[in-house]
Amino acid sequence: MARFADILSASSQKRIYKMNAILKSALQPVVRTQLDFKLDEIPRYWFGGDPFMTRMFDALSLTFPDGERYFIQSVRLFRDQIQDPELQQRVADFIRQEAQHGIAHDKMNQLMREQGMPVDQFIERLNKIFNYDLKHRSPQFNIAITAAAEHLTALMAETFYGQKQTLKDAHPFVRALLAWHAIEEMEHRDVAFDVMKNVAKTPEFTRRATLVSTTILMFSFTVYRANVMLKHDGFSLLQRLQMNIKSLPWFFGPKGTLTRMGKQYRDWFKKDFHPSQHPVIAQYDVWINTLNETGDPIQAGEAFWQAAKDYT
Repeated sequence: MARFADILSASSQKRIYKMNAILKSALQPVVRTQLDFKLDEIPRYWFGGDPFMTRMFDALSLTFPDGERYFIQSVRLFRDQIQDPELQQRVADFIRQEAQHGIAHDKMNQLMREQGMPVDQFIERLNKIFNYDLKHRSPQFNIAITAAAEHLTALMAETFYGQKQTLKDAHPFVRALLAWHAIEEMEHRDVAFDVMKNVAKTPEFTRRATLVSTTILMFSFTVYRANVMLKHDGFSLLQRLQMNIKSLPWFFGPKGTLTRMGKQYRDWFKKDFHPSQHPVIAQYDVWINTLNETGDPIQAGEAFWQAAKDYT
């Protein structure tokens, strides 16, 4: 745990937030560059050979590069107003981390282009939404969207890696990519939130409403894009319908992977909520230590996944 302590800034360890008598400290973002996940070696259907599961994750990955750039723009709207030196540094590291995420997921997007997927059409539509919001919506609204999306991605990091069985069928290289992304989402999960609350002074109604709208848009667009890609894969309407009926409950069913994060998701609506009130994923230090020892993000991702709870 020595390395874990090293990446916690002294001031961050002092910053504690109270909710239901639980106290947590904030992590410090750490920028990691030039990580090679060997994505050019993964098969077309990298999630256990399952087209639907693969395309659902592919569809989610599609949003990351330009989504991360939108997050960076939203935070930069307030960069000159930040007076706290610690928050200034955390924002700088947040921006650098998000930029690296965009680069990595751009490689995933290029693989999908080579498979004949309409990646550029998806991105064009996505950027129209982002550009409209930046031009016509208030800075407070845009930073609230960013903080809400960061809440979702941090929770997805926990729900995808909290139990070993969840991603057991994923290819190790993609699993390692998502593990690195999950680690850094944990590290900077409160940065946009702190800018929103302490600098932008976003109204409570806007803060709460944007999580609802972001959730609906993120997951509805993910399902839509997955089905469009499956169509390009050559699957008929009936085949796609059967796939949806069979596999959507894995995500959204009563015991679904995303459904599991419901309680922590709803914490957002509490007036005194702060992201650091949620625990850091249990095997966080395993990933940190393995990367430090090996310099290999694939080995770190494998160790991170192997260290998850093993439910049968």
